Amino acid sequence: MNRKALVYFSLFLCISLCTSCFEILEEIKLNKDGSGTIMVTLNMSKSKTKLASLMLLDSINGYKIPSEDEIDESFKDVLYHLEKTPGISNIKKTKDFENYVFTISCDFKNVDNVNGIFKDLIKKQNKNNYTNFTTTNLSYNTSTNVFRRHFTYDDAIKKSFNNLKTEDRKVFDDASYTCIYRFENKVKNVSNTNAKVAPNKGAVFLKIDALSLILGEKNVENKIELTQ
Repeated sequence: MNRKALVYFSLFLCISLCTSCFEILEEIKLNKDGSGTIMVTLNMSKSKTKLASLMLLDSINGYKIPSEDEIDESFKDVLYHLEKTPGISNIKKTKDFENYVFTISCDFKNVDNVNGIFKDLIKKQNKNNYTNFTTTNLSYNTSTNVFRRHFTYDDAIKKSFNNLKTEDRKVFDDASYTCIYRFENKVKNVSNTNAKVAPNKGAVFLKIDALSLILGEKNVENKIELTQ
């Protein structure tokens, strides 16, 4: 991912570090042929009153507070990056500064296109911080009807967290990461014990508190077997 796209993620990180309650939501609708739609949402609505006040400041706890104009500009940059990614189309965004909910969504021809979005960013992270994150986040085998959300924990996550100031660590106390996957085929089995299958067998829900993810106690790794 190019430098401008990195700015986008940095801005959201700065905002998130100013509030103790936020949720990142990853939603994927997968078609039988492997194509689909992905939407990523940053929801900080539970802290909207506090955030409205913080947005009037220049910085807090040493972190610069991005202005609405800076966030708008960064949105344009990341959308430009998505437009250049092969297999990605129908790119959409929403910005709600009243409730502090931001989303980006797009269609993909296959899940490898989604991996391509973050490939350069992950490689840069691994090189600069000596981490070993995989560049393959998603995979889908159309022959066996197995969808996988890959995740390899790296102790560097915990080390980075421990290097934060005590007041900054509190940011993650009420934060969470949620995955929702919807399918045309019925779900037969899931490997993650924290995941829940919808009553109609058409979706999988997984919500993990941020601290458990950071400390390696839980993760989003999941192998989902679908009916033929």
